[in-house]
Amino acid sequence: MTKIINIRDYLNMLDKSVEYFSSRWNIDKQLYYDSIKDSIYTDKAVPRWFLILNGDDIVGGCGLIENDFMKRTDLCPWLCALYIEPHERGKNLGSRLLDHCRSEGANLGFNKIYLNTDHKGYYEKYGWFYIGDSEHKSGDMVRVYEIECNYMTSDK
Repeated sequence: MTKIINIRDYLNMLDKSVEYFSSRWNIDKQLYYDSIKDSIYTDKAVPRWFLILNGDDIVGGCGLIENDFMKRTDLCPWLCALYIEPHERGKNLGSRLLDHCRSEGANLGFNKIYLNTDHKGYYEKYGWFYIGDSEHKSGDMVRVYEIECNYMTSDK
């Protein structure tokens, strides 16, 4: 049985979660370490990081962060690093994480959540709206989506 956890409630998961996200997205471990550690100790609304566990195994995760390498600093928070293990896909785990983040976003006082992606079709089927292209800090233009937060019960 799977459950979604907030890493700030599981201090022992800091190093394991840093390794997980860094290895899945090929992004420097220090960036994840700084953000995930900040999520544990901050009084601010973001960052927040979540994992889906199947027993003791991480099978997915994502974060809510202030900015996902975007030049649009007026939008916050950003959903980032959504990943589901290939052998766990097709089990609605991504959908559960997206719903969980909408609920958490509402509980943290946000009205909307944003994301940038090169995927077309995936997020739309979960109610996300394409709002246009925007410039990434890399200089690339990327698709930006938004969704309303909601106060549904968080999935544990």
